[in-house]
Amino acid sequence: MSSPSLTVAVWTGSWLSGHAAADDVIDALLEWAPMHLVAAHDEDAAAAAGLRGTRPVDGAAGLLTAIRRADPAGGAGLRLVLPAAGDVHGLPVGTEFATAALAAGEGVLAGAPGTQGLGLVPTVEGPDVLHWKVFALPMLPEPPTPPGLGEAEFTMKEAVRDAAATLTKIQTVDTNGRHADPRAAIAEQIAEYARHRYPGVLPPRAVRILESADQVAAILTVASAGEGLQAGSASAAAAREDALRPLWSAVRLARLGAVAATLGALDRHR
Repeated sequence: MSSPSLTVAVWTGSWLSGHAAADDVIDALLEWAPMHLVAAHDEDAAAAAGLRGTRPVDGAAGLLTAIRRADPAGGAGLRLVLPAAGDVHGLPVGTEFATAALAAGEGVLAGAPGTQGLGLVPTVEGPDVLHWKVFALPMLPEPPTPPGLGEAEFTMKEAVRDAAATLTKIQTVDTNGRHADPRAAIAEQIAEYARHRYPGVLPPRAVRILESADQVAAILTVASAGEGLQAGSASAAAAREDALRPLWSAVRLARLGAVAATLGALDRHR
């Protein structure tokens, strides 16, 4: 699992569709941090989410309450967003939620397109606290068409190959100037993703896509100079950024496609 927002999308979708208990959702969220604070952005958001004012409330259960109010249809109105600079498709334009989600690189929308809804954005506050900001949205946009599972799976197979080839081509050195072996750092990143489990009801193909996306993301994180690795020259650094940008885009699209397909399947099999 790559982000708290993805956890909320798939686990809350499973709960709302009757395939998981509320405690299962909370347990999955607690893997990200032992404390979750939920706060409304303003009074409108507090009223829409069923929160008492804008002061932070301790407890992941507050998220479930807010999403249940915004998405009474049972998971059909949940949507993951993974915006990045130059790629803000699916965000409600001109909203403070959009600004916050872009800064965080993630968020969740709850509610039917074309109606009022909520936006949720997590922010890490120290090693033990995840702070969720809840935004009221006057109208949720229509979602962009995500790739199908077949397309997403093929794209991830290609991306795994391309990411490994890119990492091999980019000259890296560690902070002491010695040649650095990135394999240990990649393995650690993959293990961190794997620590967060998926609901058992997820389609196996969706799980394969998400796991492949995590593998590619781990390679890209290390290739982006993570874990003490640095590009060997300025030109190598520029080439690295150019090479990794489309691969990151592929990872985001694959994750969005897998989650959208999963939520759609859960809604159809309630």
